[in-house]
Amino acid sequence: MQRNGGGVGASGQPWVLRRVRLTWLSFMLFFILVFFPLIAHYYLTTIDEAGGPDKRIFGPRPGGELCEAKHVQDLCRIRESVSEELLQLEAKRQELNGEIARLNLRIEACKRSIDSAKQDLLQLKNVISQTEHSYKELMAQNQPKLSLPVRLLPDKEDPGLPPPKSARSCRLRSCFDYARCPLTSGFPVYVYDTGSYPWADFVDPLVKQAFAASVRSNTYVTDNPSIACLYLVLVGELLESSSSTLPSPSDLEKQLKALPYWRADGHNHVLVHLTRKSMTQNFLYNVSTGRAAVAQSTFLEQQYREGFDLVVSPLVHALSEPNFLEVPPQVPVKRKYLFTFQGERVESLRNSLQEAPPQSFEEEMEGDPPADYDDRIIGTLKAVQDSHLDQVLVEFTCKNPQPSLPTEWALCGERDDRLEVLKVSTFALVIAPGDGHLVASAGCGMRLFEALEVGTIPVVLGDHSRLPYHQLIRWSEAAIIVPKPRVTELHFLLRSLSDNDMLAMRRQGRFLWETYFSTSENVLNTFLASIRTSIQVPAAPIKEEPAHEIPHKAGKLAGTDANLADNGDLDLGPVETEPPYASPRFLRNFTYTAADTYRVWNRAPGPFHLFPHTPLDPVLPSEAKFLGSGTGFRPIGGGTGGSGKEFQAALGGNVPREQFTVVMLTYEREEVLMNSLERLNGLPYLNKVVVVWNSPKPPSDDLLWPDIGLPIVVVRTEKNSLNNRFLPWDAVETEAILSIDDDAHLRHDEIMFGFRVWREARDRIVGFPGRYHAWDVNHQSWLYNSNYSCELSMVLTGAAFFHKYYAYLYSYVMPQAIRDMVDEYINCEDIAMNFLVSHITRKPPIKVTSRWTFRCPGCPQALSHDDSHFHERHKCINFFVKVYGYMPLLYTQFRVDSVLFKTRLPHDKTKCFKFI
Repeated sequence: MQRNGGGVGASGQPWVLRRVRLTWLSFMLFFILVFFPLIAHYYLTTIDEAGGPDKRIFGPRPGGELCEAKHVQDLCRIRESVSEELLQLEAKRQELNGEIARLNLRIEACKRSIDSAKQDLLQLKNVISQTEHSYKELMAQNQPKLSLPVRLLPDKEDPGLPPPKSARSCRLRSCFDYARCPLTSGFPVYVYDTGSYPWADFVDPLVKQAFAASVRSNTYVTDNPSIACLYLVLVGELLESSSSTLPSPSDLEKQLKALPYWRADGHNHVLVHLTRKSMTQNFLYNVSTGRAAVAQSTFLEQQYREGFDLVVSPLVHALSEPNFLEVPPQVPVKRKYLFTFQGERVESLRNSLQEAPPQSFEEEMEGDPPADYDDRIIGTLKAVQDSHLDQVLVEFTCKNPQPSLPTEWALCGERDDRLEVLKVSTFALVIAPGDGHLVASAGCGMRLFEALEVGTIPVVLGDHSRLPYHQLIRWSEAAIIVPKPRVTELHFLLRSLSDNDMLAMRRQGRFLWETYFSTSENVLNTFLASIRTSIQVPAAPIKEEPAHEIPHKAGKLAGTDANLADNGDLDLGPVETEPPYASPRFLRNFTYTAADTYRVWNRAPGPFHLFPHTPLDPVLPSEAKFLGSGTGFRPIGGGTGGSGKEFQAALGGNVPREQFTVVMLTYEREEVLMNSLERLNGLPYLNKVVVVWNSPKPPSDDLLWPDIGLPIVVVRTEKNSLNNRFLPWDAVETEAILSIDDDAHLRHDEIMFGFRVWREARDRIVGFPGRYHAWDVNHQSWLYNSNYSCELSMVLTGAAFFHKYYAYLYSYVMPQAIRDMVDEYINCEDIAMNFLVSHITRKPPIKVTSRWTFRCPGCPQALSHDDSHFHERHKCINFFVKVYGYMPLLYTQFRVDSVLFKTRLPHDKTKCFKFI
C-alpha cells in the first residue's frame, strides 16, 4: 500500500508538466492558423499598393492580361469555341426558318391543288353516275326486269254461261267459267266444309279426316269463296249405316243444288269421290251434276266426259305415310316370277250400274269385247304357265275374294298377302273389266297402285281403260298397255324387253307413285294440278326460306392473301369486279305453261327426271328457280369471243352477265371463318356471301367482320343441322351457288375456273374434291371411298357449284327420311345432295382440277376427322339406296382441266387422264 502511495506522489510533477506543454502547443497552433494568414494578407496587400498598379501581383488586372496566365488559357479557348458554335447554330436556325417558310408556301399550293382535284373527282363521279344510269336504261330496254304480274281476281258475279246442248257434251270450253280464273289469279280454291253437308254422316270417316288434313296444308286453298276459281265438294266414299239409308240420287241432286255457291248449274265445281276399297258405289251415275266436274275412280262410258271429268287413284294410305324402307329395291331387274295375276272374275252383269252387257262376240270386233272374252285370256295365261318357259304365277280363283263390280276381276286375299306376291314379280297383270263400257274402275286402280308401290311393272290388258290422269301422264313410260286381242303375244312381248328398259319403267313408276298417289296430300295436289294445268294457270312459286339476318359490324378493309393473289398465268376474271347483279327471276311476265315444263326437262337423256313425262307439277317451283338463264336463250348479247385478255375481261357465252353466291356453313369457329371471308376479297363475279350460322350461340359482340366490298349476310338458323347448308334462302339471288366449308382454302383462279365449267353444265354438281362408292362383295353392301382415284361418282359440296333449283328439291321434295338421317349422324348431307342430283338428271358430277389439299393449314379439326365419320358415311349410302330403291350414283372418269392450269402431282400418285 505504501509503495502505491509513494509512487503516486513522486510522479505528480511530470504529469503537470505534460499538461502545461499540451496547453502551450494548442495555443501556438491556434495562433499560427489564425493570425499568420491575416498578417500575410496584410503584408501582400501593402506590397501591391507600394509597387504601384504596374507591379501588382494579386490585384485585379485588365482583361487581356488575365489570358496571359498559363492556368486560365484552357478556359479561354473553351469560351471562344462555344461562341463560334453559337454563331453557327444561329446561322442554321435562320436557314431552317427560311425552309419552313418555303414549305408552308408549298403546303398552301398543295391544298389548292387538292381542292381542285376534289372538284374534278366530283365531276367524274357525276359523269360515272350518269353513265351507269344510261347503261341501266339501255339494259332495261333490251332486257326488262320482270316480276310476277299483278294478281287479278273476279270482282263480281258472272252473268252465266249459255247451257251446253247436253250434260254429255260438257267440256272445259263450254262448262268451265274461265272468267273466274284469270291467268294471274293464283288459282284460289274454296273447299266446302264437309260437316255442313246433309250427307256428311255417310262419308267414310277416314276419307273425311284425310281430306280435311290435306286441305289445311294446300297452298291454293282459300277461305274467301268470292274470289275462288274452283270449288271442291267431297261426296264420298259413302258408307251405309244400320240406322239410316243412303240418300237417293234425286235427294243428292237437290242437296248439291242447294250449295251456297252452286249458282244454278254448278260450274267451276268439282265433286270429289275418294275410295279406299276396290268395290265402290257409282252413286253419281244417275245424278245430274250439271256443269260440275266429277273426280272419282269408277266411270262408265256414258258417264265419263273426256277432258272434263277426272279419273283419280284410290286413297289407299288415307292417314298413314308409306314406309320407304319396306319398299323393295328396284334391282335386280328380274325377279322370281316373270308376271303374276291373282283374281276371280265377277260373273253377274246385272247390277246397280244399270248397264246392259254386250250380247254377241261380234261386238268385240267393234271395239267392245264381251264378258266371255276373258275366258280366252284365262286359257292363254294358263298355257304360258304350263309351258314352264318362264316362271309365272296365275290364279283365277280366290279363297277370300274382295267385293268388286260385275265383269271386274276381284282382288284376292288381304292387301299384305298381295304385296308379298308382287314383290317377287317382274310384271303384274291388270286385266280390264269385261264390260267395255266400264272405262275406269276402282279395282283396276287398286291393282295399279299396288304394283307401282312395290316396283312391279304393270301390264294393262285392255286399251279402252282410262288410267288415272291419263290426259297428262304418259303411262306408256311406266306401264305396258296392250289390247286384249294381243294376249297371245303377251309372253313374247314381255320377254323381249331389255333390262335397261325395264329398269327405266320401274323408276318412272316409282316416281309416279311417290309424287301423285302415295298419300292423301299427293292425291289432292295432283287432281288440283291437273285442273290448273288444263286451264293453263301457272303454279304458285314455291316458298323460299326467309333469311333472318344476324346484325354484325364490319371491321377494316380486307386484304388479299398472298397465296390467293399468286394465280400464275391463269387469270380467269376481270381486273375490276362489277357491282352485285342478281339473276333474272322470270323470263317473261307469265311464268310458264305445262308444255314448257315437259320440253325443258326432257332435254336430258334418260327416262327419270323430276317431272320427266308429265306436266303435272304440284311441287314444281316457278320458272325462275331452274328454267332461268341457263336453260333458254335470252337475246342480251352473245359471247365476245377472242382469247387471252378478251377472255379474262368477260364471261362471254349465251349469258355474258352472271354472278354466283357463296354459301358458307360455320359452327363456332370465328377465327377460321374470318380468314375464309377475307380470302374472298376481290373474287370476280361474286354477288354476295351468305354465312349460315349453325350455332345456337350468336357471334361475339366484339367480332369485326372483314369488309370485302360485297354484302355478307349472316343467317340465323332454327337448329344445328347440316341440312341448313341447302335451304333455299331468299338472300340467294343468283342461280349459281358455291357451297364452301369455312375451312376450305381455294385460290381465286380455281374458283373462277369451276364457275366457268358449271356454266357449261348447269344441271350438274361441279366441284373440286371427288369421291366414289364401291360394292363390298364380302358384306354385300355399298362403301364410301375417299382415296384419290381416276374414277369418281360424287363431288363433295364442301367446295362445289350447283343450281339453286336443287336447294328447293333437297329441302321440300327429297324424302324426309334422308334429311332425318343427316340430322341423326350430323353427317352425309353432301352424299344426299349427290344422290338427289344424280337421281334427277341421271348424270354424274363434274370434277375440276384443284390442288390435292385444299383444307386450310392450322385450322381446328372438323367433323370429318372423327374416327366414326367414315363408318357413318357407309351407313348413309346404304340407307339412301333403300330409300331410292336403287343406286342412283353414276361413275365417271371425266375431269375438266384448264390448258393453263399447272397440276402439281405428288411423286407417289398415279396421274389420271385429263380431258380438256
